[in-house]
Amino acid sequence: MRGIVLAACLVIISNSWAVGEGESNDTTVTEVSYKDALAEAEQFMNRLDDKVSGWYSDRAFSYIDTAFNDSTSIANVPDSVFIQRLKKLSEETVIELPFNERVKAHIAVYTDKKRAVTSEILGLTDYYFPIFEEELDKAGLPIELKYMPVIESALKPRAFSRAGASGLWQFVYYTGKQYHLEVNSYVDERRDPRKSTQAAIKYLSDLYDIYQDWYLVIAAYNCGPGNVNKAIRRSGGKRDYWEIYYRLPRETRGYVPAFIGAMYALNYYKEHHIIPVKANIPMHTDTLIIQEPLHFDQVSAVLNVPEEVLKELNPQYRRDIIPGGSKSYTLTVPVSVTGQFVELQDSIFNYKDDIYFSEKRETVDPTASSGYVPSSIAGKTKLYYTVKSGDNLGYIADWYDVRISDLRYWNNIYRNLIRVGQRLVVFVPTSQKNKYININQMSFAQKQGTASYTASTAPVQTTAGHDPDYIYYKVRSGDNLWLIARKFPGISSDDIKRLNNLTSNSISPGQLLKIKPKG
Repeated sequence: MRGIVLAACLVIISNSWAVGEGESNDTTVTEVSYKDALAEAEQFMNRLDDKVSGWYSDRAFSYIDTAFNDSTSIANVPDSVFIQRLKKLSEETVIELPFNERVKAHIAVYTDKKRAVTSEILGLTDYYFPIFEEELDKAGLPIELKYMPVIESALKPRAFSRAGASGLWQFVYYTGKQYHLEVNSYVDERRDPRKSTQAAIKYLSDLYDIYQDWYLVIAAYNCGPGNVNKAIRRSGGKRDYWEIYYRLPRETRGYVPAFIGAMYALNYYKEHHIIPVKANIPMHTDTLIIQEPLHFDQVSAVLNVPEEVLKELNPQYRRDIIPGGSKSYTLTVPVSVTGQFVELQDSIFNYKDDIYFSEKRETVDPTASSGYVPSSIAGKTKLYYTVKSGDNLGYIADWYDVRISDLRYWNNIYRNLIRVGQRLVVFVPTSQKNKYININQMSFAQKQGTASYTASTAPVQTTAGHDPDYIYYKVRSGDNLWLIARKFPGISSDDIKRLNNLTSNSISPGQLLKIKPKG
């Protein structure tokens, strides 16, 4: 009869559920006491504690004492219960979940020895797991890989190891650069939740192409493929994680058991009376595109958003500064202030800007090193537009179907700063002069209506298959949901996603999006 052997010293098994007594297989059987396994598991967690101690851990949580008594201890839970629970989990996973003394030791660390850490991690899963799940699903990788950042960083994006690994997925500098993560004095995209996840997925995919085994992939992610290859060679070519276990670096030996232990703990925390600690991070956020230098203090002062919240939502910025300039960056904010940011962006960028960025402004050429080439004005007519309250360059560019960079160039504007009453030059095709000549006299609502129909190229409410009671927008090259939402006051990117049943932020040029009801 096949089953998992549970004794004082339990064998380490391969990627199968059982090696019964009296039976044999090709797995190298190595006995280990639970006491020794527990000591190793605690050492593994202590190294994780070293990575995540400090600023973020001190500020991201409101600590509470979780209910705990001796009856909750793992010592009072039969091994058969763990086996049953892991089997149930494995029904929904591609990666197998064996049980042995080492796995049990890591379960004990997460559910008993380090309960407070598990409470914190649980509080962060609501924010980070949807990001991981979306990207893993998009790439076709096992969703359960979302537990890897738990054992890498305890879901702390500012986690930093002694070896120089940084972020949720703990990229070292050169691996991060290899997978196109920007790392400089201002920006560390290893800390960016979405970009680092996308890079990690590419790395995991590359490793799977090599090993075709998820446990070897997970091990190689931790110690590098060179060390895994060496362990395989030294074990006579065996390609099973448990068979090459003692040939791997010490920390990597605990990596897979910790992965299984973390998955168990985050699924069965209620059975161990662990209470999630709510993280002080807004769960509903929006992403803004920033093309100019911006300091968190400017956003915090004008929008009254605590600077700590901005830091927690944007851990990739090392000095609380979004550099802007020749490329755009993102700023994640609570969704509740997205509209305010759009309305008050001039005030935000102007707030004490002479203090934060005065030295750089004196030497900046807006066209330098950006690859920008002004549009030709041959065959075009010059029109004038007077800036009104609530206007910004993005709106004006949309109304006239021109590039923001051209508006800046034509009017000698640095950044996106304009003032009410300012007269702007706009060049439009002579053949379409009548289409744009009256925009300067229109109300804001009329101009937005004009932009929506111009961008859509046709009154799409008459298109077959579309609801005539709704306004639609045709996606153009370079659009994203946030930029589209800006064209329609009172509409957020989340509103567009909901109306169009979008499960991600991915959109394509030519796609028709339902925006809002007419009227």
